Amino acid sequence: MVVLVPFLLITAVFSRMTIIELSLPTSTGSNASQKQQLTIEVIVRQKGIEIGNGKQVLARFPLLKEDTLDTVVDDEGVRDTSKRYDLKLLSKFLINIKGKYPEKTDASVLMEANIEYRVLINVMDAVRSAFIRQEGAEGEADVLQQVVLFPDISIGDAP
Repeated sequence: MVVLVPFLLITAVFSRMTIIELSLPTSTGSNASQKQQLTIEVIVRQKGIEIGNGKQVLARFPLLKEDTLDTVVDDEGVRDTSKRYDLKLLSKFLINIKGKYPEKTDASVLMEANIEYRVLINVMDAVRSAFIRQEGAEGEADVLQQVVLFPDISIGDAP
């Protein structure tokens, strides 16, 4: 027992899990005195991705055509359908929103039923941050910079 307890305490430090902190959407109906703020909703549907502001759809990104994609199969032989969502276009649109509202840090990701978990993770990664290529001066290499977009993500069911 004298050897086992220190061994377990030492090895416990090396077993860490990566945790993504999420928040639940809050209701703003009780505080009518607060000014109207921008709400960003990224809605993932079977037919594509929609970006809304809580009242209307601002943009729609349909699924990419299958013939333009490489077929990706995971270890179990299941076809990866998460590549069909246009996350690059989603990132560009969210970068434009972040440019207009730099103080905004929260967004909601809403999912329809029967959408793969890996799609949720890929969309959350695209909402949280994006990579921007900055062209270098003449004779210098381009710089790829990661920009934080909306790190405070709430998830829920799509309407």
